[in-house]
Amino acid sequence: MFSKILIANRGEIACRVIDTARRMGVATVAVYSDADRGARHVAMADEAVHIGGPAPRDSYLRGDAIIAAAQATGAQAIHPGYGFLSENPDFVDAVQAAGLVFIGPSGDAIRAMGLKDAAKRLMTKAGVPVVPGYHGAGQDPAMLAAEAAKIGYPVLIKAVAGGGGKGMRRVETAAGFAEALASAESEAATAFGNKAVLIEKYVEKPRHIEVQVFGDGTRAVHLFERDCSLQRRHQKVIEEAPAPGMTPQMRAAMGQAAVRAAEAIGYAGAGTVEFIVDASEGLRPDRFWFMEMNTRLQVEHPVTEAITGVDLVEWQLRVAAGEALPARQEDLHINGHAFEARLYAEDVPAGFLPATGTLTHLVFPPAARTDTGVRAGDTISPWYDPMIAKLTVHGPTRAVALAQLARALGATEVAGSVTNLDFLAALARHAGFRAGDVDTGLIARELAALVAEPAVPGAVVALAAIAAAGLAEGAGAMGGFTLWSPLRRAVLLEGHMAALIVEAPDRMRVELDGSAHDCVLKADGWWVDGAKLGARVVTQGGAISIFAGRAYHFNAVDPLARVAEVSGGGGLTLAPMPGLVKAVFVAAGQEVAAGERLAILEAMKMEHTLLAARAGRVAEVLCAPGAQVEAGAALIRLEVEE
Repeated sequence: MFSKILIANRGEIACRVIDTARRMGVATVAVYSDADRGARHVAMADEAVHIGGPAPRDSYLRGDAIIAAAQATGAQAIHPGYGFLSENPDFVDAVQAAGLVFIGPSGDAIRAMGLKDAAKRLMTKAGVPVVPGYHGAGQDPAMLAAEAAKIGYPVLIKAVAGGGGKGMRRVETAAGFAEALASAESEAATAFGNKAVLIEKYVEKPRHIEVQVFGDGTRAVHLFERDCSLQRRHQKVIEEAPAPGMTPQMRAAMGQAAVRAAEAIGYAGAGTVEFIVDASEGLRPDRFWFMEMNTRLQVEHPVTEAITGVDLVEWQLRVAAGEALPARQEDLHINGHAFEARLYAEDVPAGFLPATGTLTHLVFPPAARTDTGVRAGDTISPWYDPMIAKLTVHGPTRAVALAQLARALGATEVAGSVTNLDFLAALARHAGFRAGDVDTGLIARELAALVAEPAVPGAVVALAAIAAAGLAEGAGAMGGFTLWSPLRRAVLLEGHMAALIVEAPDRMRVELDGSAHDCVLKADGWWVDGAKLGARVVTQGGAISIFAGRAYHFNAVDPLARVAEVSGGGGLTLAPMPGLVKAVFVAAGQEVAAGERLAILEAMKMEHTLLAARAGRVAEVLCAPGAQVEAGAALIRLEVEE
């Protein structure tokens, strides 16, 4: 076994690898960028080495700097985590040429699966079913359009070097093909340095089911399946294992196909074979097709660990150190059911836009496994994926595990950044998902209901008013003292106006929106109208968060502050997040229609198209392609409407 390894990654996966290495007595070396000097993974590791600036290309994608750090610290092996260099075969070759061990598959195995078109040809030869489509080398747009017509619409355009939904576009009709192709090629070129695409038949009721495999370079085993069908913009949101509705025959067929795929390329280490499944007539052994193989550990690996009892990172270290496969196929069994939910800093109603901010408050439920790379006080950086944590639960049945997930999400407390926490909780309560009736289009179909804001209980608003008055811990020994009558004061919250009457140090009355609430502070917390609220109150300046089964956020209003007059009538286009201006489509003096494309902003490795809020004439273009802009920066101004 290694005595010291370097982890060529950051965030929650670096912390997760450190946990297992520490348990196995293996010392760890972290690497970090300027943006990550104070990061959790840096604090957890035994040693840490600075490798460059905040942009990934200046740090986490610098293979030479990472190898030099491993050599300088005496590390014997490099664990790549996922993302960054984890599936870069040239990096694997460089690690091995430096006399170090790469904890993962060979460069040749990664190359075999790195281009989707070549991988599908290889899988066909290995007897693994593949989706009907065009996987050739020709990239002439007219020829690609003709191939799409042969396959039959709808089709998917996919980057051959892609992953994570980048460079992927669904096309419904021939009329939309050219624009979708250009967009996919542009995003693929930015994300992967390769704009080539393939085209596949779009499955009408698709489920995304993947199989965890593990090999030693000669033989492989599978650790059963995960269902990753709950997706938004082709990125996974909640994963579970095993897949609902799975039959023994289907599981055996998919597992055997995944093992054939791994053994066909001499795979070593942890990997995932992803399949698209046509669930229109239930799960049938003749209705699944190979999509791609991820030649690394997956973000959602904790659900597999939960149902099998296997530590996949431990297996990675052991096999990379020269041991044989730790188990035979007949040794592996499914125990219960598990879910994983990905908690992100993102604005769901605004289209899942990535968000930034400082996490002023962060508490996770002890009953759930939490994989995270951040702590309270940390800042969500615009340079990297905005994941805050992964919450994993495990129960004896799917129903029990899903109830545990809903409870864990309700007990998670985050303040300081907008998150997808309410969205995840709504998914956990969704009737179709609870019944196991899932497919990759569920979120898109049900989005309006999933993002609907529930009414805020009056008891919660009353407690927020008390917090805004600075009395969340009670009024103190002299609270409410006046000579003739109880102390009464006005409290303003955005959207609410309340009258707060302090009757005693631990008793208050809040008159709010035509109703009144009696609030009493007891030893076990606030009671409102005779019922225990069971809430935690967190204040940061004028921001107030109430955690009571879900998060409620309020802003206190200073009654002496002047309200700035906002004008422009939708004439100013602002950057919704920090990012790089990829393209500008308009010039000063140009007439534009409502909804017309103005610019493309690249952020968090995704392209975001900015549209005109109204028709008008462009007065100024305040940015240029290649400019790095902050959130809220003015990009394009339309002339004021007469």
